[in-house]
Amino acid sequence: MTGTVHPLSAAISRINHIFTNLGFEFAEGPLIESEFYNFDALNVPRDHPARDMQDTFWVKGMDEAVLRTHTSPVQVRYMEKHAPPIRIIAPGRVFRNEATDATHEAQFFQFEGLYIDKGVSLGHLKGTLEHFFTAFYGRDITVRFRPGYFPFVEPGVEVDMLFKKRDGTEVWVEVMGAGMVHPNVLRSGGIDPEEYSGFAFGVGLERLVMIAADVPDVRLFHTGDLRLVHQF
Repeated sequence: MTGTVHPLSAAISRINHIFTNLGFEFAEGPLIESEFYNFDALNVPRDHPARDMQDTFWVKGMDEAVLRTHTSPVQVRYMEKHAPPIRIIAPGRVFRNEATDATHEAQFFQFEGLYIDKGVSLGHLKGTLEHFFTAFYGRDITVRFRPGYFPFVEPGVEVDMLFKKRDGTEVWVEVMGAGMVHPNVLRSGGIDPEEYSGFAFGVGLERLVMIAADVPDVRLFHTGDLRLVHQF
């Protein structure tokens, strides 16, 4: 039987191609992270609920080590070793200690983007995302921002896209969180926030594919069922 590329692998390849054409580089980091890179360097307060056991897998026998809860630590690690301008995407597996259902899984794939340079604004973020969604879905996509809170960005926004369903109707779909990189995060990466600014965004990869292909349950991506794979 001829092999088939898994839909998530195909999506990562497609995303990498789109952003490479925009001058972004592919970056990655360890799955087991220190508490510093997973939380402290990203301006997540010590009393933030995300540090509680119900959200984070702590690694037994390793002091202050966790299974990374997002790919954002890659951003800080990259900033420490590279001077601006910085353009990276960071796809990878992440882990959350939560109950699973049709829209939540304890392990899933996330991809994040980071752009740092002089004079970067929310306008650059909106234009980048509209270009990405249009290229990824193969149709014109309109993006809107709503205020949102994330410790590592200020201001933070919830990102919606206007998506046309197969029946021709259009609906606003919430797809990701984003915003301007918080000055404290820039400082953690050794970058002067008085000289540089940047945007960052993060999204669950399974969510993007579910929207594109009307997949009803996120857990289907991780069952190993070849019937799902061959449909793509």
